[in-house]
Amino acid sequence: MNRHLPEGRLLALTAVTALVASLMFALSTPATISIDGQRIASDVAPVTTPVGTYLPLRAVAEAAGAQATFDDVTGAVTLRRGSDTLVMRPGHAKAVLNGHAIELARAPFTVRGRMMVAGATITRAFGSTVRFDSRHDRVIVRNPGVVVAGAADDEP
Repeated sequence: MNRHLPEGRLLALTAVTALVASLMFALSTPATISIDGQRIASDVAPVTTPVGTYLPLRAVAEAAGAQATFDDVTGAVTLRRGSDTLVMRPGHAKAVLNGHAIELARAPFTVRGRMMVAGATITRAFGSTVRFDSRHDRVIVRNPGVVVAGAADDEP
């Protein structure tokens, strides 16, 4: 008997575990995004991890009243809302907020061509609150000064 080959039971158990995990992933519903009480559409769903929540920047920025532009040469994304400007690049934790260098808690990354940013970055750039409601599988973003009709301040 060759001791380097896994036993049939171990192989079967591994295959069944992989199948169950992939089925759970395939049948799961991606988290939705709600900004100031309105669900927004994005071709890339938010990414939730034990470390934090990452949101598709353009969809969230535009829903929050900001404009996002992409620089093909540098790969930088610039957000402008009112007099505030945030410039950042995927894979870099350093950014520029209103002309001042800042350190982001987590570097942005891309998913299918969309820049994903940590909820903390949205909070820092817009003063918004970002929270993941695991019970309803949604990310809730509230912008300062916006009153959501019919919703208590602590309502998801």
